[in-house]
Amino acid sequence: MKFGKEIEAQMVQEWQEAYVDYSNLKSILKDILRFKQLNNAPSPMAATIKGKLKRNASLYRAFSGLTSRFRPDSTLKNNEDEVILVRAVQEGDGEGDYQTMFLRSNEEGDEHELVFFRRLDDEFNKVIKFYKKNVAEVIVEADELSKQMNALIALRIKVDNPVIGQNDVVNLVPNGISSHSSSIDHPTNGGNQAWSMTNVIQEEQKKEDNDGINGGEGNKKEGFKAAPLEVLDHVKINVEVGTPLSTLKAVIKSSKSDLSFSRKELRTAEEKITRAIVEFYRKLRLLKSYCFLNQLAFSKIMKKYDKITSRNASKAYLQMVDKSYFGSFAEVTTLMERVEDTYAKHFANGNRRKGMKKLRPQAKRERHRITFLYGLFSGCSIALIVAIIVNLHARALLKSVERDQYMVNIFPLYSLFGYIALHMLMYAGNTYFWKRYRINFPFIFGFKQGTELGYRQLLLLTSGLSLLTLAAVISHLDIEIDPRTQTFRTLTELIPLFLLILVVSIAFCPFNIIYRSSRFFLIGCAFRCVCAPLYKVTLPDFFLADQLTSQVQAFRSLEFYICYYVWGNFRERSNKCEDSEVYRVFYIVVAIVPYWLRFIQCLRRLLEEKDAAHGVNGLKYLSTIAAVALTTIYQFQKQKTTTWLVLAAATSGMATIFNTYWDIVIDWGLLRRKSSNPWLRDKLVLPHKVVYFLAMALNCVLRLVWMQQVLGIQTVLFLHGTALTAVVASLEIFRRGIWNFFRLENEHLNNVGKYRAFKSVPLPFCYDQNGDNSM
Repeated sequence: MKFGKEIEAQMVQEWQEAYVDYSNLKSILKDILRFKQLNNAPSPMAATIKGKLKRNASLYRAFSGLTSRFRPDSTLKNNEDEVILVRAVQEGDGEGDYQTMFLRSNEEGDEHELVFFRRLDDEFNKVIKFYKKNVAEVIVEADELSKQMNALIALRIKVDNPVIGQNDVVNLVPNGISSHSSSIDHPTNGGNQAWSMTNVIQEEQKKEDNDGINGGEGNKKEGFKAAPLEVLDHVKINVEVGTPLSTLKAVIKSSKSDLSFSRKELRTAEEKITRAIVEFYRKLRLLKSYCFLNQLAFSKIMKKYDKITSRNASKAYLQMVDKSYFGSFAEVTTLMERVEDTYAKHFANGNRRKGMKKLRPQAKRERHRITFLYGLFSGCSIALIVAIIVNLHARALLKSVERDQYMVNIFPLYSLFGYIALHMLMYAGNTYFWKRYRINFPFIFGFKQGTELGYRQLLLLTSGLSLLTLAAVISHLDIEIDPRTQTFRTLTELIPLFLLILVVSIAFCPFNIIYRSSRFFLIGCAFRCVCAPLYKVTLPDFFLADQLTSQVQAFRSLEFYICYYVWGNFRERSNKCEDSEVYRVFYIVVAIVPYWLRFIQCLRRLLEEKDAAHGVNGLKYLSTIAAVALTTIYQFQKQKTTTWLVLAAATSGMATIFNTYWDIVIDWGLLRRKSSNPWLRDKLVLPHKVVYFLAMALNCVLRLVWMQQVLGIQTVLFLHGTALTAVVASLEIFRRGIWNFFRLENEHLNNVGKYRAFKSVPLPFCYDQNGDNSM
């Protein structure tokens, strides 16, 4: 792999603008090479003679010696061989920039090389300033984590209430065995106060505390030196406004509360600090990787320059890089070692290997069996589709008198799984293209490293659900038609219900099978969507709520399940759901609920962030609620009146225009007239601009599809009403899949513009002003 592609693959995507622009520097070198080829292109014979003369001349040069001690004076640095001179220029604000002086500026074609070194200096200064800024930030974060650890250790002493001697030494170990440690190494479970003899011996062998976060001297005779309990006098608990209870507390009282010294409080504090340390260590790793890749880039580009120009400038420039603040990432390396020691000692019971597994989770391995299984399930699904089509055609079921009965009663039951499978298929496509175009969707959604599902896993789930659904459909048809099984009519009608119970059971299965972490993550997001006013709104929550707005027909299918199997006569395959006034009311309510949840989320964000855009977004969902309600009422009318038609058409048209504008301009960030890419935006991920225009046009067309419910297009297309409803719902899911890609692309580019590569992790403790100054 060429280095240009390698650096693109390994860089932190949110920091891509802070990396050295290797491709630009390489293009300048190509211009230099092209100039030299045009002006100094020797004949093949001349090149051969020149090469021989050069080799012969090298035989008469003074030998430089195998070591520097025996190097002759004649081989010392000669000013005539110097190509560049690099120096640091101090500016008025105290920040120093590096400038390279090209010493061969009187030669032919020197202007290209001057441009190269000017651009090289700009890139180096950009990189070193970014690195300095981030190192200063991590040092501040390390100091804050140190204070948090001091408070945590003092809280552990207070909660566990160990025996304290006269010299404030915690007597947790037998006499004769001591630990030279600055703090108590407490197990994370908090339930066992006895300390393992093995850990004590390890601490005795270590003899030094290198964790760098907790200071103090240990007692070599009696045990551990206790952390000062006075810290707790200046500490309060940060109440995270993210749960219903904490939200109500924050409204009534302050966002900070006094310590209760309970074991639950200790456990919560340990969990928060653990997450903070893991995220902090991840930042250090990425910062170290940033250093290494940029150093390698400068080395590669200078060696290319030497090769093209036949000069020896790389040595002087790379020496400057090594001696600069950027050249040695000692602070980052030291911090990483101290964090590793601290995490292993305080949160992994001294087991360094266990601690490193948490700090450095292994990358998820691609398994060939997943590809094999989703290929197998997909092939079986296609075979079942063909079998169903042949079955319907051979027995002329589409022309039978029971066609309408089947479409009204059975088709909506199975269509629910079709909507889910189609949505999963679109999301699988999204993950494939997000990964291909390096959109960091695991970071945006907040997935734990290694737990996110790739497109192969999603295709496996999609094909598995499709296989179950199609198998149920064909078994339903066969049992119904076969004379030998007609006596099992009740069991036949219960097949869709059994399938629904199976799918729900798998979704809520507590065992660690079928991607439990992803299932529970989805359930947690859905729960926070339902409790939208009481929970802090995060991107995964409102993104899921947006997905639910495209699954309105799936919710209506769930309502039909209840009506058909509870109040309908499913044994005779008949129902009177649409004649029930209660069913009609809930038919409107279940369609409104997803939009109402998004409206509540917008209000919550408006109150928290004080951004008027969230209020306008809430109005968008209110207009959609009005359109859905009036359109559904118009559909239920037996005698269509002009008044209801005008109301339904007006609200639907207004909502369509509002939603389409918001999709393209706000969610996708497109239609920027003055951008560098006319009518798009300044930064694009996809290489072909026409894709964006096609996506905008397709989004507009698909947004208009739901107008068919008002205009009555089903009479034109000669489709059964239930089938047309399923087609419209499928098109909306397809539109949502397209929306997902460009929405996350815009979010990713916003993160890139702000160099936002880390999630903010709430800390458990808050120091008051006096306590903070005393630390």
